[in-house]
Amino acid sequence: MRNGEAFEPADILLVEDNYGDVKLTKEAFKEGRIANTLHVVGDGVEALDFLFQRNEYADAPRPDFVLLDLDLPRKTGDEVLEELRADPDRKEIPVIVLTGSKAQEDVVRSYELAANAYLTKPVDPGEFIDTILSTEQYWLSIVRLPTDPDLE
Repeated sequence: MRNGEAFEPADILLVEDNYGDVKLTKEAFKEGRIANTLHVVGDGVEALDFLFQRNEYADAPRPDFVLLDLDLPRKTGDEVLEELRADPDRKEIPVIVLTGSKAQEDVVRSYELAANAYLTKPVDPGEFIDTILSTEQYWLSIVRLPTDPDLE
């Protein structure tokens, strides 16, 4: 069940350029038997194309939430978050910043740009997997999310 309703697999967008972190995230989904669909893009431009259903992502689903790294090529996570929040049709998509930065200015800036959460990536692979599993459970089982306006 999700939000008290019959379970439907969620679409999660992972915006991450580090292959090792992508691999650990996929491993967490496999270990946790998470039936949700993980979509992965490797830079900020691809993330915006996916979110705005442009170019090769014209048929991409609207994600239920986004796991966003800050240190990305072509466009930073901050730029992705800023453009996403500026769009009235997409500003409600939950964005969880998942980054290696512990810098206070990054935390403050992410929340100023309306990130829903800020998580620092654990260095230990086991802790990283636990963080991903906890995040998925929290955002899809506990938190009540706005429904997709196209589905109403």
